[in-house]
Amino acid sequence: MDMIDLIMKWLVAPVGAFVYMLWTRQQDHHTDIAVLKSETMHDKLSHDREMKEMRETVRAIFAKLDRIEEALRK
Repeated sequence: MDMIDLIMKWLVAPVGAFVYMLWTRQQDHHTDIAVLKSETMHDKLSHDREMKEMRETVRAIFAKLDRIEEALRK
């Protein structure tokens, strides 16, 4: 009985605590990764939206320049 008590104290309990510590850290990392993925997706969508607006603005500027050039040529 003393041998089982020693094994529980010095082997099973520390290993169990270590496994629990690893599991909790893994859960924290999983949450952090999910948050980072979400932020990355949001940033990508914002960037794409800004690029689309920029393209539309440049097209409008070139259209105005074309109209000005046509008016000057007449």
